[in-house]
Amino acid sequence: MPHAVPLDAPDPHALLGQVSVSAERFVATVAVLEDAELRAPSALDGWTRGHVVAHVARSADAYVGLLRTARDGVAPGPRPSAAELARLVEADAGRGRDGLVGQVRSSLDRFTGEARALPVEAWQRMVCALAGWRHPAWFILHRCRRELETHHVDLRLAYGTHNWPAEYVSWALEETAATLRAQDFPVASVHATDLRRTWRVGPGGPSVAAPGHALLGWLAGRLPAPAPDDDSARTDLRRAPDDLPLPHPPVWPQPPYPGWGRCD
Repeated sequence: MPHAVPLDAPDPHALLGQVSVSAERFVATVAVLEDAELRAPSALDGWTRGHVVAHVARSADAYVGLLRTARDGVAPGPRPSAAELARLVEADAGRGRDGLVGQVRSSLDRFTGEARALPVEAWQRMVCALAGWRHPAWFILHRCRRELETHHVDLRLAYGTHNWPAEYVSWALEETAATLRAQDFPVASVHATDLRRTWRVGPGGPSVAAPGHALLGWLAGRLPAPAPDDDSARTDLRRAPDDLPLPHPPVWPQPPYPGWGRCD
């Protein structure tokens, strides 16, 4: 049966525990890299692994700002623009291992500390993403975990989509499918074979089945989709009917479902 996206807020402290585990895994991976390994290309075009680590650190800093906004009701100060953040990431990416690892560890520790101290009532307050969309403060936790899990894969090391925790995959597929459904994405449904869950997506197109991590990897732009006539492609994705091409997913992540509106 299709599943709807739950609109109720999660238990923030339980979700924060999951974020902390993701953060510990990410830091453990980058902490053992040598400087040359950090300069090697990541899975993201034009970015080294150092860029990925720097981006995760700067994103955690941005989430700290949003948590403080939720706590105090006002932003703690002007935020860097997208262009300024890109410049900062570019500068940070050239740091040595000790500097980069210390930066990302400090940023993530600061994030978890701020989240643990946030008053219960503040989790329901609305905050604004830099991209211009609004969401409750509790959604920051989902965003941070998604950042960590996705970019861990982008390091192009041993951590792959198959390492994503099942509960994270289930949430991310649920949220992503609902967002794509609102956009009439031309896929009829997606079925996570290992999770035994199906989500209806668009008004037509192929139905796609695969292990949940492979579905999410495709929808997140981290795993390619094979062409209909490419029997040699190494993929877990199976479509029905098998002669229909799989559409290219939009840039991910999308604004959250159900959509809490745009910032003024």
